[in-house]
Amino acid sequence: MRPSTMARALAAAAAILAAVVCVGATPETTCRAAAGSDRRVDYHFCVSRLSQHHDSPDADTWGLAKVAADVGVLMAGNGAYDIKAMLAGKKEQPAAARGPLEQCEALYDRMGSAFAEAYDGIDRRDYATGKEKAGEAASLARRCAAAFARAGVAIPSRLAKQSADSAQMAIVCTAVTNLIK
Repeated sequence: MRPSTMARALAAAAAILAAVVCVGATPETTCRAAAGSDRRVDYHFCVSRLSQHHDSPDADTWGLAKVAADVGVLMAGNGAYDIKAMLAGKKEQPAAARGPLEQCEALYDRMGSAFAEAYDGIDRRDYATGKEKAGEAASLARRCAAAFARAGVAIPSRLAKQSADSAQMAIVCTAVTNLIK
């Protein structure tokens, strides 16, 4: 093969490879890879949450890891808002639930900060910090449910779902971050 023909063939192969790599970073393919590398990742949850974010369509794996952290920030904020509404009495709660709700309010505020720090770490390409902060967010979500268990009070179903979803988002964030090459 002549050098110019070989150069064209290599350039064509490189272009095809680049197109495959860029096209391959969709929420579906990324979540499939994340679920394959970490059995705790719920594929359908991952796709649903990442696909809804405005940055997902153009994101590579690094961008989707940041999207996962940003979705976590939003989820924590929504949870804190709901807890504030519960504490304000917009929904009737047992008196014994007030203490755990107050604890959860503080935990959700800290969870939002942990997800934001995970985002910042991933954005700086400091993946260890990003994963550490995502793990901290998951722990804070679980601690909310534990506060109700310690008080012997049933956690409100909406808050139970938000805590489980927040912990799952932290797992997704970590698993997607682990995929970054």
